[in-house]
Amino acid sequence: MAFVAFSGPQIRGLAAAVPGKRIVNLDYTENFSQEIAAGIVEKTGIFERRFADPNTCASDLCLAAAQRLIQDTDLDTGTVDLLVFLSQTPDYRMPATSLLLQAKLGLSSRCMAFDVNLGCSGYVYGLSLVFSLLQTGGIRNALFLVGETRSRVYHPKDRRVAFLFGDAGSATWVGTGNSGDKSYFNLQSDGTRADLIRINGGGYRNPSSSETLREKVVDMHGNISTDEHGSMDGAEVFNFLIREIPPHFRDTLRYAGVGLGDIDFFLFHQANKFMNDYLAKKLKLDGQKLPCSLDKFGNTSSVSIPLTWVSELGDRARAADRLMLSGFGVGMSWASAILSPGFCHVSKLVEI
Repeated sequence: MAFVAFSGPQIRGLAAAVPGKRIVNLDYTENFSQEIAAGIVEKTGIFERRFADPNTCASDLCLAAAQRLIQDTDLDTGTVDLLVFLSQTPDYRMPATSLLLQAKLGLSSRCMAFDVNLGCSGYVYGLSLVFSLLQTGGIRNALFLVGETRSRVYHPKDRRVAFLFGDAGSATWVGTGNSGDKSYFNLQSDGTRADLIRINGGGYRNPSSSETLREKVVDMHGNISTDEHGSMDGAEVFNFLIREIPPHFRDTLRYAGVGLGDIDFFLFHQANKFMNDYLAKKLKLDGQKLPCSLDKFGNTSSVSIPLTWVSELGDRARAADRLMLSGFGVGMSWASAILSPGFCHVSKLVEI
């Protein structure tokens, strides 16, 4: 296991943006019956999601969040020395989307900018990367932008995934704090289970072609998809979760030298209600400490942790509180962090 700790870098501000278009899952019946929709909603706990319009990308959602964050805080964009964009739905194959965002935000050409490709664990992994670069002492402030347009990744005729995913973007300002609080990270991965959540076509291993774009029946239940849409083995993903996440969670607490009672809020990746309820029960967590945004936004992959912080927790987390962030999924990859929010500004949720 990769344990890392930092002293100094802190989250100074946070903002998130979602599309204005609401998808009501009980009415999402173009391809499935009302009965099927109702059964999926009951199991997943996802009542609504947000879908970006065809002209809006993950970067646009991140840009709106970053602009709101800059507007609401005293962040001087001239002191931003690092911009990291994390997503699995970038604007282009090249150039890196981070460079487009650096230009749109008017950041200096002295600003370091690069992309990271990760999914559900990405917010925690990305924070550890940003924290590590700030701890070198050469960077004053960083913008960590995380966005996804997952509505375009999963086929609407595949009921295994059609009701789960939504779109969102976030912006996190990371700077140097004065409290002396440490942050603790536990980062893990297992590529032998990469097939559990996957898009087979459209990359350089299996380039786009008429065959990768062809709709076909993909299982015995008559679900339809293409090689360029995401597939997920839900049963095996759940088996992964029950095997790996509880011990990982406890290892993280031990590494940080704290107990469950020392954590004020747990910010989980918003996978689905069944999975998160199981984790909460298995780990004996206080439900009052578990903010949930799943019902309103669905699974937004790497954005789900900051989106939940903004939409459900807001400024309720005090400077002296401890937060535990935990992301898990596609890869397979999983990561947790224990940190203090410090004097972190949280902007109101942006709709575009």
